[in-house]
Amino acid sequence: MAEDNFPFPETRVLAIASHVVYGYVGNTMAGFVIQSMGCEVAAINSVQLSNHLGYGQAKGTRATAAEITDLYDGLKASYLDEFDMMLSGYLPGASAVEAVGSIARDLKYKHTMKPGSFFWVLDPVMGDNGRLYVAEDVIPAYKNLIKDADLILPNQFEAETISGIKIVDMVTLKLAITTLHERYRIPHIMITSISLQSPGSEPFLAVVGSTFTTAVKPRLFRVKIPAIDCFFSGTGDMFAALMLVRLREAVFAVDGLYETAAWVSGDEVAPTELPLAKATEKVLASMHQVLTRTKVSRDAELERYEKRVGTRNTGEDEKRLKLEVSKATEVRLVRNLDMLKHPEVKFRAEDF
Repeated sequence: MAEDNFPFPETRVLAIASHVVYGYVGNTMAGFVIQSMGCEVAAINSVQLSNHLGYGQAKGTRATAAEITDLYDGLKASYLDEFDMMLSGYLPGASAVEAVGSIARDLKYKHTMKPGSFFWVLDPVMGDNGRLYVAEDVIPAYKNLIKDADLILPNQFEAETISGIKIVDMVTLKLAITTLHERYRIPHIMITSISLQSPGSEPFLAVVGSTFTTAVKPRLFRVKIPAIDCFFSGTGDMFAALMLVRLREAVFAVDGLYETAAWVSGDEVAPTELPLAKATEKVLASMHQVLTRTKVSRDAELERYEKRVGTRNTGEDEKRLKLEVSKATEVRLVRNLDMLKHPEVKFRAEDF
């Protein structure tokens, strides 16, 4: 099924997420990554901002649910809605979440007679570190939506919010994933950031994933990577975009799996051999290499700035430094495409 140098057929993706004019967040990140990996992308921007909010200031607008729906209807009217996959990220309100759910269900309905021919990756962006940054009514909107998704990518806080389970240890983590599988019948789950480290241990980042069995039981695996001492914006969007492509690649490496509903492997497949696990290994390899390179560039750029400006203590100088730090920390993508396409896989999935 591969074409030319690509391990999967030509793929058309509908990406619905935020957009920034400068930098790499939302669709600006996801669109570039997905296209760089050989897929066609049609983007509907839920938000248009001058820059991401890590700068502490931005100008822009939010799309209404009607505007999102109108753009999709325009695609349909021109017969431009033949999508193989869909990726949805940040949505500015409950009505926008509902509009995107309607779009996803419409696309899934079109593919009813061809199992596996459409796959929806949903990142339920609601908050992080115990704090919501969307309105409260977004939570029930997502709970009504995720049952139609094939793969969801919540962080730990979002997984707790949707499942109703506070994750404090490995037992409650497994319970949260089991609850999401059983309550919402979500085939694939990937929790994208887990903070359950023991005191004194080396800092690391961990993701935990699962593909359910025919009995809707979890098959859990974990991948750990060393932590990088730096805060980056857009990494969730980068993870989602890479996961979309790498999962499709891993599925097409298994005979007939791409013709199976939601790409769910047979019960005989071990957790660490799941396509979701194999995809995660490559995704995290790319991210760790690109972000390591970004950290090196950031440090060098800030060193040059400090030499040029020197140490000052006015409020305006502190503001300028914060803006310079945010600018220097933008993820370096354009000149690191080799790390996206051909990562060196060092971090392997392990049974959880």
